[in-house]
Amino acid sequence: MKNSILILGATALIAAGCSSTYDKGPYLPQKSKTPPYEDTERLILLDPGVQYSVTMATYAQRTLEDGRLEVVVGLRNRENRRLEVQADCLFKDEAGVVTDEAPFQGVILTENATEQVRFVSLNAQAKKYTVRVRQAR
Repeated sequence: MKNSILILGATALIAAGCSSTYDKGPYLPQKSKTPPYEDTERLILLDPGVQYSVTMATYAQRTLEDGRLEVVVGLRNRENRRLEVQADCLFKDEAGVVTDEAPFQGVILTENATEQVRFVSLNAQAKKYTVRVRQAR
């Protein structure tokens, strides 16, 4: 009698475990909890530490003689301590599609200072840009 109850219980557990692992098919992507800032803003701060410590003091853009876009951004340290960050630039065409990406480069921001970072696109398709800043690892 005890054996039959144990076998029934084990069978029920196995059946319940198997039925819950069935995958029911394709899924839609999850919506982001933050707005797509990279589509609208010139400067994006990629982590909370940088968000607290860094701001954009100045920016300038110009088209070079060969049609490429040059961007100069002044990153300002808002704290009374030295910071090491990395910045890169996404160059985009008129429709906002990324055509070129400048690699991350290190920037040392001394106490309460502003440092300029320069980026130049590789082609003449770039009309817009987004500069991204992250904490140096």
